Amino acid sequence: MARPISATYRLQMRGPQADSAGRSFDFAQAKAQLPYLKKLGISHLYLSPIFTSMPDSNHGYDVIDPTTINEELGGMEGFRELAEATKELGMGIIIDIVPNHLGVAVPHLNPWWWDVLKYGKDSDFEFYFDIDWHEDNGSGGKLGMPILGAEGDEDKLEFAELNGEKVLKYYDNLFPLAPGTAEGTPQQAYERQHYRLQFWRDGVINYRRFFSVNTLAGIRQEDPMVFEHTHRLLRELVAEDLIDGVRVDHPDGLSDPFGYLHRLRDLIGPDRWLIIEKILGVDEPLDPRLAVDGTTGYDALRELDGVFISRESEDKFSMIALNHSGSTWDERTLNSTEENLKREVAQQELGAEILRLARAMRRDNFSTAGTHVTEDKLSETIIELIAAMPVYRADYISLSRTTATVIAEMSKRFPTRRDALDLIAAALLGNGEAKIRFAQVCGAVMAKGVEDTTFYRASRLVALQEVGGAPGRFGVSAAEFHLLQEERSLLWPRTMTTLSTHDTKRGEDTRARIIELTEIPDLYSELVNRVSAVLPAPDGATGNFLLQNLLGIWPADGSITDTVRTRFRDYALKAIREASTKTTWVDPNESFEAAVCDWIEALFDGPSTSLITDFVSYLHRGSVQVSLGRKLLQMVGAGIPDTYQGTEFLEDSLVDPDNRRFVDYTAREQLLERLQTWDWTAVNSVDELVENADLAKLTVVHKALGLRAEFPESFVGGDHQAVFGEGRAESHIMGIARGTDRNRLNILALATRRPLILEDRGGWHDTTVTLPAGQWEDRLTGKQFSGVVAAADLFAHLPVSLLVLVTDIEF
Repeated sequence: MARPISATYRLQMRGPQADSAGRSFDFAQAKAQLPYLKKLGISHLYLSPIFTSMPDSNHGYDVIDPTTINEELGGMEGFRELAEATKELGMGIIIDIVPNHLGVAVPHLNPWWWDVLKYGKDSDFEFYFDIDWHEDNGSGGKLGMPILGAEGDEDKLEFAELNGEKVLKYYDNLFPLAPGTAEGTPQQAYERQHYRLQFWRDGVINYRRFFSVNTLAGIRQEDPMVFEHTHRLLRELVAEDLIDGVRVDHPDGLSDPFGYLHRLRDLIGPDRWLIIEKILGVDEPLDPRLAVDGTTGYDALRELDGVFISRESEDKFSMIALNHSGSTWDERTLNSTEENLKREVAQQELGAEILRLARAMRRDNFSTAGTHVTEDKLSETIIELIAAMPVYRADYISLSRTTATVIAEMSKRFPTRRDALDLIAAALLGNGEAKIRFAQVCGAVMAKGVEDTTFYRASRLVALQEVGGAPGRFGVSAAEFHLLQEERSLLWPRTMTTLSTHDTKRGEDTRARIIELTEIPDLYSELVNRVSAVLPAPDGATGNFLLQNLLGIWPADGSITDTVRTRFRDYALKAIREASTKTTWVDPNESFEAAVCDWIEALFDGPSTSLITDFVSYLHRGSVQVSLGRKLLQMVGAGIPDTYQGTEFLEDSLVDPDNRRFVDYTAREQLLERLQTWDWTAVNSVDELVENADLAKLTVVHKALGLRAEFPESFVGGDHQAVFGEGRAESHIMGIARGTDRNRLNILALATRRPLILEDRGGWHDTTVTLPAGQWEDRLTGKQFSGVVAAADLFAHLPVSLLVLVTDIEF
């Protein structure tokens, strides 16, 4: 029987080989944190993938054996012990599964992949993987893998031994030999194998991948036997009642996400939680016919961030971006850039997938449409069509007209492509491989072209550039925010909401700093100009992008440690390679990268250092207040809130692996104990608040989650209502009310928006909030209120207020 879920806490599991110091975070260590997490108010642990993955993995998404639990984490017995311990505390576990792909970086560590390499199409596991064995696959009908470092490198092949078995060796890479094929030289034996080692630049890859990651091979969950085998362990965990729910990684990569999720729902039962990593476009609804409880919360992240942005500064930020990067990065520019970069990704990184898709379209075209279209014309048109697709994949029922609409618009704009578009449409009508592969490739192109490239180039306001984000829309209005929360409370009351994940490009408090720049655009513009005059970046666009991120993580006290230097340098190198304008992962420009690193060092220790520190100390005053307000709205708002590990304190993380650092739980447990005797009414200034920022954020999380446990019916399935202020500073109040219905509201959460502007304008003045009938207590300060309350009183000690109805009233 699944335990009710009120709040989750994400833990990043890893074995000792994933850390240079040999540290791990396994089931035993997760178990040790249970008393603290229970006291914090968490109902469920939300674990990163626990199935056996690559030994050095710090994330677990490169699963090599989905039928076993990772022994480095404690194995099945360790997991059972953790599950039993959570049950004893009335808690539960949510696990993260990876149905789309398996890790194949070291072939012999994945027994299914090794078997396919060894026996080819005769392997018992051949149909598990999505492999193109056609004679026209570019590898002569063999399984082509991008392994060779140079053309003609086959002469480097040698014989070696692995576990008593003779194998082929190419530097550190080992490959099996089919039975009876080891005679002669290594090169002669190689020619007899079922695989072909390709030069890594030639674009020949004959298996579906996770996006463009060669070491993650897609698997075919559409086959009932594959589904049963890969979900055998999950079925066992459900049968033993060890888990209360499942998070599904990247279902859009599957051939039929809709069918897969319905089978998965049947497996886990109707009561267990089922959420999916589904990246929705800003105007894209989640298909209500999916057998899921919702998404992992990137849609909520966009809303919770956006409503704290000062939208009035949009034009100023567009001009700053134009002056320093040559582009305003407004919605029109972003859309154009995204389409261009999706086109590039389809032509290059995912060129193998495009060629395979084109061949499938030829095979699935059962009409005479476009039969005279050349190969080049067909491939070019497929690329243009995919680049124009506005969503990850359009074969969900709720998006049924999307593909037809895009084809119609393209046919109107480009008459010379009509024959090729007719061929494509006819192939899609065949409801075969081409239709499935088209949807899969669209998602991969979107991810690589937008989140992994555009979002590292655009620099108007980088806080908006998260997965599922819409950086062309400069913020979210209060009206839009409330409408979306109401929709979530009605349609997806059990969806997950989040502010930070293992995949966010910046952690929530790093983004809060950057969001606060919108309140002081003139000061920010002055800072950029002064820094640029003294220390011009090697490239204006790169400098504009990196400076915002640097302000997000710059220590408020100006203490620049070696750790901070290393973390940001590593981030900068990753960012500029992802942007792929001056350097790339494939062809790094060492001189440019060195120049960027030198520039960063000069910022940390140079003529602008004190200037940046002074600016950040002021920025931090606002960002702490935004962090608290946004966290409160997430904790109290519609959906089930997830707290990413450690973010009950302020955190300054950047993209992975920076956001997967180990968490100091001792410090958090000690501060939670201190909270029991802490009196927030003794804090009467922003400076005092900033000094106790970690305690303030912990207070918000702890008290809000306590209310969720105390009044569950007011949250999941409960009503959402907007709360507004009245008076000169009314726009600085963002409030939501929760209850069993609109006439029975018993919880109010109030947050301060645009705190620096508010402070600059002299505070709250005559602004008030009218509370519903009854006596209300602020769970953060213990103060009580009723009727019309001055905002200055509500926010006298904290920039947030969490009110609960404490008197009975007649309805």
